[in-house]
This record gives sequence, structure tokens and C-alpha cells, in this order.
Amino acid sequence: MRVRPRLWIVPVLTVLVAVAAALPAFSRPGSGAADRAGAVAPAKAGDARRPVARDVVLAVHGGAGTALRRETTDPRKEKAYRDGLADALKAGRRVLRDGGDSVAAVEAAVRVLEDNELFNAGRGAVFTEDAGHELDASIMRGADLAAGAVAGVRSVRNPVSAARLVMEKTRHVMLAGEGADDFAARNGLPTVTQDYYWTQRRWDELVKAKHPGKTPQATKRHQADEEITGTVGAVAVDRDRDLAAATSTGGMTNKMTGRVGDSPVVGAGTYAKNGTVAASATGHGEVFIRGAATATIAHLIEFGGRDVASAAYEVVVGRLPRLGGTGGVIALDHEGALAAPHSSEGMVYGYLTEDGEIVTRLFPDESSPAG
Repeated sequence: MRVRPRLWIVPVLTVLVAVAAALPAFSRPGSGAADRAGAVAPAKAGDARRPVARDVVLAVHGGAGTALRRETTDPRKEKAYRDGLADALKAGRRVLRDGGDSVAAVEAAVRVLEDNELFNAGRGAVFTEDAGHELDASIMRGADLAAGAVAGVRSVRNPVSAARLVMEKTRHVMLAGEGADDFAARNGLPTVTQDYYWTQRRWDELVKAKHPGKTPQATKRHQADEEITGTVGAVAVDRDRDLAAATSTGGMTNKMTGRVGDSPVVGAGTYAKNGTVAASATGHGEVFIRGAATATIAHLIEFGGRDVASAAYEVVVGRLPRLGGTGGVIALDHEGALAAPHSSEGMVYGYLTEDGEIVTRLFPDESSPAG
């Protein structure tokens, strides 16, 4: 009897081998949208897909960018950054201890950072292409999704407070330019002239940006420095488990006059919704706008069943770099889990726990996940 060749065996075996190879990937914990969308880069320090701290009530950031390094950071500079973050956290802590809500806490924290010329918000803001200063800020309340923002202000000492006024005293979400300045002044906020924001460091950065390779000696000093963007932000959860977030910035050095980044844009630089997340971002603003960064984190939690750390990591490290930009975010859930992933080399941030402990993190090796 003649035996027919079983030609079907080869394709069947090929399919079985492919299925067997795929099974481990389907069984991996945490696989899903992030894996289907493409491989996510490994965390730079520890596992950034886990919270960096728990039982947190308030967190602040001072910008993302090229990492500060222990071996090259002057001790005075390190102390200045840590003190600046700690002062902001202490201001928020006073509010929370006195029974204030999360909105008041993030405003208080950001105001301190705006007054510190080390950061790029308020005093110490960067220069536009015409050697001026235009500042942006936003704030959002998670309980009812109320939000306020200002963009391109030129005479408000504390833009975050102007953003809160927009949220609480108008039917609008964002005011811009001269109208925002006038609104803040009419409502009693302190005003300043442009020279209030001026610092030698930021002027040198503008000169460097306009004349690369032909910088004065003062600017050459900064070429050796590891710098961060300096945008500031805060997130908080209060005793009622209400979330809030705020962000403030001077923008980008040598930016076009009238340019607005992600910091005042709800859903890009700032977002807060009870039961999901309070988030404040820092980095390449145009990319954070295009990727709807902070709102996407909230949606991954609400509709995708993700935890705060994996959601924030997927957006900041997994998605935004594919759009051409890097940065970081602080993201806090209503249970006090804090995530601080960044696709940039570094990000400076700090946090306050329920028992009153203040922690500041400047260097990449400090960002280990919580147990």
C-alpha cells in the first residue's frame, strides 16, 4: 500500500511552535496595552513601574532633564536644591496640618518654588527670544474637575495663585497674556516688573542659546553644569482623600514670544481626578500636549485598571519618547502611592509622608521603588 506524504504536518508544527513561543509573553504579569504598543525601555534606577514611596500626602518636583550627578554636583548646589524642595514641602505641610485642603497645599508648595530663583518659575524664569519673561501655570481640583490656568503672564509674582483665581472666580479655565495679568491685579495679587524675574544664570543661558560656541566666560561655567529644566509642580491628597495638582513654569529658553507649553494645559501638564490620580509633568511641552500626558495616565487607571506607577511609566517612558520628547511626572493616587518616572536622564523631586517625613531626591541612584 502506498503511503501519502503528510504535507500538512510542517505548517501545523510551525503554528504550534509559534504559539508555544508566545505563551510566556501572554502569561507575564502586567502585559497588555503597553506591550502591544511596543517594548518599554527598562527603568533607569530600580523598577520605575513601582511606586517610589507610599503613604505620601504631598509631592513636588523641580524639573527634569540632564541628571545631576553626585560626583560633579557642588555640595552647595546640592544643598540649595534639597532646601528648595524641602521648603516647598514644609509650606504644604503647614496647610494640611492646619486642616487645609489639597488645593491650598499644592498652591502653597508651588508658590515657594516660584519664589526660589533656582527654579524656572516666577523669579528665575527663563528668557524668551526677545529677552522677556512669559510665565504659565495651572491648578486642578480632583473632587469636581475644576481647573484654572494662566498663560503668557508678564507681571504676576505667583502665577499659580492667578491660576487658582481663574478656577474659583471665573467661568473660564484659562486666561492669557494681558488679560490674565489685569485679572490677577484686579483681584489683589502682588504684581512685579519684568526685572523681578531676571537672574544672571538665565541671562547667560539666553546668550548661550543665541550664540552657541561664542559664550561669555560666565556661560561656559554652565556648560559644565548638569542642568534641569526647572519647571515646578506639586500633587497632594488631603484628609478627605481629595486630590489636587498644580504646575508652573517660565517655559523654554529662547522660546518664541507667545509660545505656550504643557504646564497650563489641563490634561497635558496638570491633571487631577479623585479616585485616579493627581499628576504634574515636566519636560518637552509640545510632546506632553500631543500625548495628552497627564490625562492619559488618569485614563489608564480609570478605564484600563492600571495602578498609578505602571500607568505613569507607560506614558512617560513608553509612549512620549516615541513622539520625540522626554521628561518626567509626579503622580499620586488617593491611597498615597507616589510614582515619579522620567524618560529624561534625571528629575529632581521630593515628598512628604503622612507621618511628617520629608524626603528629597536629586540623583538617579536615589530613585528606588518603595517596598
